[in-house]
Amino acid sequence: MKRILLAVLLITTISYSQSIERQVIGSAGTTLTDGATASIDFTVGELAIATITDGTITLTQGFHQGEIQLSINLSAVAYLQGAALNPNSGEETLMRDDLRVAEVIPTTSPYADALVCNASVFTSTGANAIVDWVFVELRDETTNTIIVNSQSALLQRDGDVVGIDGTSVLSFTAASSNYYVVIKHRNHLGIMSSSAIALSSSPTTVDFNNSASQITYGSNAQTTFGMPSGVIGMWAGNVNGDNVIQYTGATPDSPSILSNSLNDPSNFLNLPTYVVMGYNVNDVDMNGGAQYTGALPDTPFILQNTLSHSGNFLNLSTYSILEQIPQ
Repeated sequence: MKRILLAVLLITTISYSQSIERQVIGSAGTTLTDGATASIDFTVGELAIATITDGTITLTQGFHQGEIQLSINLSAVAYLQGAALNPNSGEETLMRDDLRVAEVIPTTSPYADALVCNASVFTSTGANAIVDWVFVELRDETTNTIIVNSQSALLQRDGDVVGIDGTSVLSFTAASSNYYVVIKHRNHLGIMSSSAIALSSSPTTVDFNNSASQITYGSNAQTTFGMPSGVIGMWAGNVNGDNVIQYTGATPDSPSILSNSLNDPSNFLNLPTYVVMGYNVNDVDMNGGAQYTGALPDTPFILQNTLSHSGNFLNLSTYSILEQIPQ
């Protein structure tokens, strides 16, 4: 009788036992590889119960989640007035690339992110030759003083703003949405789009240089003075970095050019006509030399801009041209 009961209990226990197998609930995954020596397939949410390595790539224990990198692409166009003044004969529609020709453009950006490009970028000639570094910001569509993302970029002679490889459109890590687009330069007044622009992974063109269809935020934010026909450009002459261009007055830019010349170690005689050669913020016309007075001075460009401004009804040399980017 005891044997019969034991047999019944064993049968009952076996009939109610459960089998647990490892299962993965996931609808996506990917393959990780270094392109040469290792390849690992994984499913989103999959549990790795051991650490695996080939000496180069390591997959650690734990749950592994796939990472989605959101990016948007921007194809901006802008002109610098300084580089457009006194254009090369036969190239009146292009900015000058004197700084590139003189080999003084640094491979490290002068802006906060200090991006570095390869020196070979500056060997390109023609319309796609590099004029200088610029700085590009994407701003929040609701509060346009909030910077969502930013990066240094390179400006070509035809106005294209490109990545540090000298040719690609700009790519930002950000979700597809509407953004105000801002372009800044070290001695020009910065500009911003008049409205938030829809940007996505597909390159969107934002053209700041069309004088017939201006998209720049603010009043007289750019100028046609000295520019090619049909082109509008960023105001040149903000050499002291205060986002205001003024020839003489409370915050003038001209004294910065004079101080730059007089304080140069090579100007032994302290001549105001001394030309400081190289990559210099006081070089208003971007010809590779900064001079206060003399054969090719930079100060007259500041005076001419001040007097040509449509808001300067009285032609005052003390008139201030204000940057229109919201602060």
